[in-house]
Amino acid sequence: MLSAIRASKVDLVLLAVAIVWGASYLSAKAITPFATVPAMLSVRFGIATLAMIAIWLVRRNKFSKTDLLLGTLFGLTQSAIMTVETFGLKITSATNAGLLISLTIIFTPIMESAWKKRWLPRSFFLAAVGAIVGVGLLVTGNGIQEPNWGDVLLFIAAIVRAVHVTAQGVLTKNREASSFNMILMQCLTATVVFFVLDIPGAFDAIATFGPAQWAGTLFLALFCSVFAFVAQLWAIRRTSASRSSLLLATEPIWAVVIAVLFGGETLAILGIIGAAVIIISTYIGQGIESKHREQLEHSERKPESSAS
Repeated sequence: MLSAIRASKVDLVLLAVAIVWGASYLSAKAITPFATVPAMLSVRFGIATLAMIAIWLVRRNKFSKTDLLLGTLFGLTQSAIMTVETFGLKITSATNAGLLISLTIIFTPIMESAWKKRWLPRSFFLAAVGAIVGVGLLVTGNGIQEPNWGDVLLFIAAIVRAVHVTAQGVLTKNREASSFNMILMQCLTATVVFFVLDIPGAFDAIATFGPAQWAGTLFLALFCSVFAFVAQLWAIRRTSASRSSLLLATEPIWAVVIAVLFGGETLAILGIIGAAVIIISTYIGQGIESKHREQLEHSERKPESSAS
């Protein structure tokens, strides 16, 4: 009974992370007209870094060389993701952004399997093709005649994010490193990168943001960055990777729901079909990948158990 209650708490935390990440697209889009992309991102990550430092002062975990090096590297890749993603968000809708970024769920296993030279089942690639078809339906769903470069940038952002996630898994494997410390370094590096890219713009944003922009920025910094990162780490340590991925994969659903209910965005019938195809394909693909990974891990453990 107690284990079931604990499991439900973990599920609720992961679901909360998915919801705030789903809401992040609409929040970020609402701020983009009031500052340059580097300026708004420097303020967002600056606040997140200050909050992370406050938490670190309580935890006092010593930084290792690995924490510093990998945290800085991941901060650079995170900066690339956020730059491409936010520029795309200025052009396309929050609905499209949330759905297109969800393609990371498909791209990441492909990159991981290529790195490890362990190819996924053909059925996974069928699901990947289905997701790409869904993208085509989504971006033409409202009768778009010319290419929407915002959608193209979000598609690229999903690929870059997949590279980022794959690099995190590969480079941190079998290394002693503090996840929290690396996240802190990641946020600090992103803050410095964006601040240097537009120093006058950062000060101008701080001086000119109104209550609505500050509310959105604080939500992005404290909930979508600090809370989401820390909660995700806490939850993943208490449940399976497959279960956590399944709950976090609901992010695009929340992105669509929040953008439609609170952002006044709409989708035509073809766009709705495309959104459904993306969500269904990513769910199927994620399920195939999880099952394939579990089978590989089981087969690798068998020789060890028989040898003992």
